[in-house]
Amino acid sequence: MKHARIRFEDQTHVVQVEADNAVRLSDGRLLAEDQVEWLPPAIGTMFALGLNYADHAAELAFTPPTEPLAFIKSVGTYTGHRQVTWRPDNVAYMHYECELVAVIGKAARNVKRADALDYLAGYTVCNDYAIRDYLENYYRPNLRVKNRDATTPVGPWIVDVADVPDPSNLKLRTWINGELRQEGSTRDMIFDIPYLIEYLSSFMTLQPGDMIATGTPEGLADVVPGDEVVVEVEGVGRLVNRIVSETEFFSVRKEA
Repeated sequence: MKHARIRFEDQTHVVQVEADNAVRLSDGRLLAEDQVEWLPPAIGTMFALGLNYADHAAELAFTPPTEPLAFIKSVGTYTGHRQVTWRPDNVAYMHYECELVAVIGKAARNVKRADALDYLAGYTVCNDYAIRDYLENYYRPNLRVKNRDATTPVGPWIVDVADVPDPSNLKLRTWINGELRQEGSTRDMIFDIPYLIEYLSSFMTLQPGDMIATGTPEGLADVVPGDEVVVEVEGVGRLVNRIVSETEFFSVRKEA
């Protein structure tokens, strides 16, 4: 089963997603995918992983980490399916990152690996865009790289845990303007989801709605205004996003 957050007629709704990505409101109305505004399906803190795929670490000429390289993304960075992300003016390189995201369903503290998946609400997808110009250290990305307003598409929905029987063997793909540019598998993660839940909950309490973005495989490329970027995690979802310029993005926001 898939659950989403949408906005329709100036109201926010939590809905079930049906065939062809249609959603049904509580009053029974069935709306097509393009009739609603898709919101991030969860709005807790996101714990993101750097260099969590060995092939991606090799792509960047780094030794794979021996401990999770986790950093935090704030709620203000999130945007939804079919929304836009802005590329700062006058930067040289901005790339996508297709990632499987685990969504916490209940408070988790000192969770053992064997029990970790019992604490999940389900899975979603994110595109963790990064700007190489701002990057000072791949091991600890600074705030400008990963915490800019409305630059992390998340969604479109949350898929129940039971509907993803093996999260450690899912294909990840990214397309730019219809051209396949990235392809990998979650089996190549260095630290899998049960390990990450055990690790994070060993020193802090994870709350319902928190998310763990598990990293991206190799195959990154620059994106520019006008590009449509689609990231997909097998069995979870396909997340569509369009790149606009900084000038365009903030001009529209100011008018709104």
